[in-house]
Amino acid sequence: MTDEQRLQALMSIFSYLLIQTSGDVDEVLSWLQQLAEQYGLFDRSLSLDDLVNKLKEQGLIEDANDAHILTNKGVQRIRQDALRHVFSSLKKAPEGSHETPYGGRGIDRLSETKKWSFGDQPTNIDMTSTVTNAMKRDGIDEFALKEEDLEVYETEHTTTCATVLMLDISHSMILYGEDRITPAKEVALALSELIRSRFPKDYLSLVVFGDEAKIVSLNELPFLNVGPYHTNTRAGLQLARSLLHKCGNVNKQIFMITDGKPSAIFDDAGRLYKNSFGLDPRIVNKTLDEAVQCRREKVVVSTFMVARDPYLINFVDEFTKTNQGRAYYSDLNRLGEFIFVDYLRNRRKRFTSQR
Repeated sequence: MTDEQRLQALMSIFSYLLIQTSGDVDEVLSWLQQLAEQYGLFDRSLSLDDLVNKLKEQGLIEDANDAHILTNKGVQRIRQDALRHVFSSLKKAPEGSHETPYGGRGIDRLSETKKWSFGDQPTNIDMTSTVTNAMKRDGIDEFALKEEDLEVYETEHTTTCATVLMLDISHSMILYGEDRITPAKEVALALSELIRSRFPKDYLSLVVFGDEAKIVSLNELPFLNVGPYHTNTRAGLQLARSLLHKCGNVNKQIFMITDGKPSAIFDDAGRLYKNSFGLDPRIVNKTLDEAVQCRREKVVVSTFMVARDPYLINFVDEFTKTNQGRAYYSDLNRLGEFIFVDYLRNRRKRFTSQR
């Protein structure tokens, strides 16, 4: 590697470790020092101090109270690195944005034409068909263009979409020593960068759910930690539905990354009812009711399972059938690819036509 290539590789490692340490820059630097001793990451031309200085020069980290902290630009760099890492295995495909199978006002021309109507772009006029229409009517000797002669190319309709990303931060996401939260956060970072960069007109919100559900800023995503929480899936879905209803978009969807087991709900009095043992029918039924409500409001829920227990898979199957949504059972390393593929597949169709 050249020095620049080594620097970029080290910055990518730095970004990935930041996700694991929930944004603790000094802990990452300590880990890098340990890795350097074992694997020889640094030498005279590029030391750990040089890396720190480069990170400061690029505005990714800064000093604060005798510690290093991540800047907003640093958070954006994590999202960009996550996008490259999660989706690096995808094959090349034609560029596109929000494609649908419908004609309408868009950018890409179709082969079909139609009569001009107010609002159609002049650049889409089919001159051959327009002139032919005028000549058919008056002949070449009395050639004159009229409004009814104008014919324009159809264009492919493009659309927007509202997405809520739901992330499970319950204790089970790190249960039995299996780290499910780090790849889940990496995928969430990648997806948010994808939407921000390629679909800037889209609505995107992040909801985390444990004992309760709350909205989290996308800039806070790298710093999220799993807590000593139960899994109140119902509360997460209720908050996500509310956000999608307020944004008023016809295309609405929820991406839910979870280990599948709902273990808490709020009762009618607002008290938290919880049960960590098995699948409590009281909790399950209320969660399935929420799946039905999502379906009635035309909100597609795509569930990404990060656990393989048969009874949990059975619950997700029932939830998906009730919502008429989608479920993916993948190992953690392939989670990002499934989200990416399913998201763009949704974008090419009107969701209302799929039910």
